[in-house]
Amino acid sequence: MIGNKVVLDSNILILASKQELDISKLLSSYEKFYVSIVTYIEVLGYKNMSNEEINIIKMFFNNIEIIDVDFEIAKIVITYKTQVIKKIKLPDAIILATAKHLGGVLLTRNTVDFTNIDEKVKIENI
Repeated sequence: MIGNKVVLDSNILILASKQELDISKLLSSYEKFYVSIVTYIEVLGYKNMSNEEINIIKMFFNNIEIIDVDFEIAKIVITYKTQVIKKIKLPDAIILATAKHLGGVLLTRNTVDFTNIDEKVKIENI
């Protein structure tokens, strides 16, 4: 899959920090990595992390582009919240909208949170 853009869900970074995910395989599978500002907030706000896990997370954030919520992403989120039958939490809607805006794959462990919201966004389970 090398060459693809990928937006990482918060759970991917938490799993990587706990070494429950093969980081080298992840890094070799995609070309460009992004996270939503929501992911940044969720991950660094996660209470049950050791100093080693926090250092791993910070290393990731130093090498990943963090995407702020702009007007275009906000419009996509509003569509998800108002026009999609399935409910989606606001943080998940922002992360999914970020993937759509960038034209990237959303990589997550919780595919259920994102399915049946937007068929145009590819969601991959890891």
